[in-house]
Amino acid sequence: MPHKISAFNKVKSLSPFDSTLVSSFFIKHPKLQKYQEETTELYRKRNYQYIWFDSKGILEVSHLLYNKLNNMEDEGIKAAIPYKENLDTLFQNATENQSANVNDELLITSLYFFYTHKVLKGIDDKKIAELGWYLPRKKQSYVNYLDSIIANPSLIDKNEKEVLNEYYSLKEVLHKYRKIQKNNSWNPIELDSSRTSLKPGDSSQTIAQIRQRLFILEDIAADSKSTLYDDTLSVGILKYQKRNGIKENQTITQKTIASLNVPIENRIKTIMVNMERCRWIDADVAKAPELIVVNIPSYRLTFFKEGKPVLTSNVVVGKDMNKTVIFSADMRYIVFSPYWNVPKSIIAKEIKPGIAKNPNYLSKHNMERYNGGIRQKPGPKNSLGLVKFLFPNNNSIYLHDTPSKNLFDEEKRAFSHGCIRVAKPVELANEILKNDKNWTPEKIDAAMHKGKESWYRLKNKIPVYIGYFTAWVDNEGVIHFYDDVYQRDDRLATMLFEE
Repeated sequence: MPHKISAFNKVKSLSPFDSTLVSSFFIKHPKLQKYQEETTELYRKRNYQYIWFDSKGILEVSHLLYNKLNNMEDEGIKAAIPYKENLDTLFQNATENQSANVNDELLITSLYFFYTHKVLKGIDDKKIAELGWYLPRKKQSYVNYLDSIIANPSLIDKNEKEVLNEYYSLKEVLHKYRKIQKNNSWNPIELDSSRTSLKPGDSSQTIAQIRQRLFILEDIAADSKSTLYDDTLSVGILKYQKRNGIKENQTITQKTIASLNVPIENRIKTIMVNMERCRWIDADVAKAPELIVVNIPSYRLTFFKEGKPVLTSNVVVGKDMNKTVIFSADMRYIVFSPYWNVPKSIIAKEIKPGIAKNPNYLSKHNMERYNGGIRQKPGPKNSLGLVKFLFPNNNSIYLHDTPSKNLFDEEKRAFSHGCIRVAKPVELANEILKNDKNWTPEKIDAAMHKGKESWYRLKNKIPVYIGYFTAWVDNEGVIHFYDDVYQRDDRLATMLFEE
């Protein structure tokens, strides 16, 4: 049984090893060379003292790390451990008075960095930029992180400060879905050929199949095996639709059945992909006093104060040809009764052809020429509506109102040229300015309808995060899946699983 250690100083009973052995180790172990720089930094800092051994043999913390490496699938990681045979031989033959060996020491250290990069950091910045992801990442030193683990080995199981909390929620659901995969057959549900849909009160063998699936997925509490579409099933269907981005309707259509038939393996892959995305976000973001989050696949904006949601709103995001960028910036201004400065691309593609067909196109659309461009005057028909929210950025993206309210009722809401239209702009403005003595709801309403543009600089900047999550666990522990609107999951899965 490995013996315990309370602090690093107990390891110092071993003499330091020769520093030149670090570079020679990596020559012999090329699959680990990407960790050479960190390994060198670590031992230089520790004067080449042993970390994983002391005079009595291999330490407890080494065994804890070995166990974590062998169970990386629990962390949503599919990866071959380099030189695993060597590692297995080392730990399976561990004895009480095992002699320290530099090669074994450096192998464990390299695989510590392998583990932290895979489980805590995720794929590197260059690769996530290729995926169009520009949210800031926390600069983490896994050299320093090891200090806390050596001092208290149990911390290797408590990484809450290292990764976004959502990661751990997805991890729990991953465990649950793997259990479903193991214990349940996932036979396709087929709608009777004589029907196009099922409604409350209908009876069909398909109903029994749907009921079983909803029970397995915990959308209903029990499986009565009834073939009658009753109230219990109706509640389960509405719950399932809500958490799968389907317009809530008690009528079961082919679309709902197709969603129920998504293979459990695909759902597991989606969970793993989104666990990876969680690794890319600074865990401290949730500590911001105020935070606005837009999740593109869910078409939803959430405004948090002190970590609690105070407002949610449907949004319209960029269509596939004009994808909304994944990034963050600080909201600094609210603009009431805004002008819309028409982008050059829209002038070329839409307005110039419109003017060619109708010389009165500009006046008809309440537009005017301005500073060599074209802008739309403030008013209820302005494309930005009555208010916009600015968080200056190089992508020219902002939140805004819109006169086209009907689009918020659509199930899929990727219609814009890249900016984000908000279904509840009045409520958002009121919530942002709630504690600002300069504003009341009446003043906000007047500014919106004044017909004259006015800018207001916020007293406190609010971070805005525009993210991309196709799976998300809510505060009640319920998993939600959303359509991969920009087709990004498969490419990320390929990067993850092929490694």
